[in-house]
Amino acid sequence: MKNTKTYSPALAKERSEVERSEGESTAVVAGRPNPEVVARAKRRSFTGEYKQRILAEADKAKESGGIGALLRREGLYSSHLVTWRHERAAGILQALTRSSLDDENQKLRRENQHLSEELRKAEIVIDIQKKVAALLGRPLCTPDREPQL
Repeated sequence: MKNTKTYSPALAKERSEVERSEGESTAVVAGRPNPEVVARAKRRSFTGEYKQRILAEADKAKESGGIGALLRREGLYSSHLVTWRHERAAGILQALTRSSLDDENQKLRRENQHLSEELRKAEIVIDIQKKVAALLGRPLCTPDREPQL
């Protein structure tokens, strides 16, 4: 039995690169190879919407070879489907995509680290000011002790 399905450039062009994966670069443009191929491959990252759409299409593929055709069309491996199905079954929505919560969490961690360093510096300055005031015989005002006028 001969495989009657052939690669169709029209179908490949229908899908936008953003829809397939974010940041994926193509090595072939208009039938000519790109001479500036990146030396180090970049890992593809798929959006949660894309993963859910592909899983829905895979679930609908009833005919023989339907899932294989889907995987070839999208440039995916069967292991992608297995992993994404496990994530979907476990209800791990964050595992499907890197959410904005992760980005915000990273930003807040950096800000927390920066503010902790600033606090450490301020405590050192205050400690030095206390020592200088004690040497000069003029103790600094504390919240317990108000200055007398």
